[in-house]
Amino acid sequence: MDEALEPQQQEAPQGAPPRATMADVAKRAGVSRTLVSLVLRDRPGAGAATRERVLKAAEELGYRPDSAAQMLARGRSRTLGVLMNLEQPFHAEVVKAIYPAAGQLGYDVLLSAVAPGRDEHMATGALLGHRCEALVLLVSDPESHATERLGGTVPTVVVGRKATTPGVDSVHTAEAKGVRQAVDHLVDLGHRRIVHIDGGKGPGSADRRTAYRAAMRRHRLADEIRVIPGAQDEDAGIAAGMLLLSEDSLPTAVLAANDRCAIGLMHALRSGGVDVPGEVSIVGYDDSNLSHLSHINLTTVRQDATGIAEHAVRHAVERLENGALPGRETVCDAKLVVRASTAQPR
Repeated sequence: MDEALEPQQQEAPQGAPPRATMADVAKRAGVSRTLVSLVLRDRPGAGAATRERVLKAAEELGYRPDSAAQMLARGRSRTLGVLMNLEQPFHAEVVKAIYPAAGQLGYDVLLSAVAPGRDEHMATGALLGHRCEALVLLVSDPESHATERLGGTVPTVVVGRKATTPGVDSVHTAEAKGVRQAVDHLVDLGHRRIVHIDGGKGPGSADRRTAYRAAMRRHRLADEIRVIPGAQDEDAGIAAGMLLLSEDSLPTAVLAANDRCAIGLMHALRSGGVDVPGEVSIVGYDDSNLSHLSHINLTTVRQDATGIAEHAVRHAVERLENGALPGRETVCDAKLVVRASTAQPR
């Protein structure tokens, strides 16, 4: 019983104090190790005064239960693995909301990031190697078969796009609604030459591209449809801006792949002497923290990071409890937030 809480006896780094053990806590509190174990696991069997004395001793010694030992003792990790992209501010917002949602259901969270030289396969492999019971994928390539393979071995929730794999759940924003609101806003201001910078393989990009075309046609602006290949980052926005600056005339408005792309576009246009929004209005997507900054003040489509996180966690935990559930799709609301990067065309 006690071993499930006991830190492994490992040699401490040179110069560092040895890690406190349960025996140290018992000695400091003047009780048995068994009683310390009961108190630290919040089990009955110790009086209020004894409990307080044990907890105080543990705090003074800096004692921390060994989570790996606990995991082995109970036969499961109760840990959700989250795959993310460190460069996407919106991912940080979702992760921030995943922690309390998982904690309320009694689960820990382990993060793994996609980075240069560390692709989706490697990052998810690290999560599985740490015995995560379910995966929440904020990053997933719709053209790869990684999600299909994962769905057959571990409960998986895809965030940001629809999942096509049986038994895999998905949580995403109502992309069509968000894009429609953005295009409607620009048309109401008087814009007709509205360009879209595509997000490439980024989450939601395909749906946003389709929704842009549909919204333009709905306003009888099919002849004005233009999609510039891009990605969900600043470099794509800068490249699109440089392309537009090289042409004979500018569009009056641009719907960017996301906020990062919009900020890159804004930088390129302003560096080229173009007034935003006087000459070109810009709309982003995500409503990340960057969009709120006063010198950016970006009109953007808000995604419900908290709602997305809560649904993703709940789906993962429910699938752990009942793996026979069919694949589920949850669509969260999108809302246009109007700031200072859009205005009537000159």
